[in-house]
Amino acid sequence: MINDFFNWCVYVLEVIGNVTGMGYELANIVIFVILQPALILLFFVLWRMEKKKNK
Repeated sequence: MINDFFNWCVYVLEVIGNVTGMGYELANIVIFVILQPALILLFFVLWRMEKKKNK
């Protein structure tokens, strides 16, 4: 089951890479090295701003 899920995730990355023209490796980097950490930081900052506002 885990192998199937992993293979599906790889397939999704390959499709994203092919559709955008970036390729699998660049799509992987963009999603997991740039977008995911950026979203985590954005939500952390928004959460801190909201906490300060409610004090």
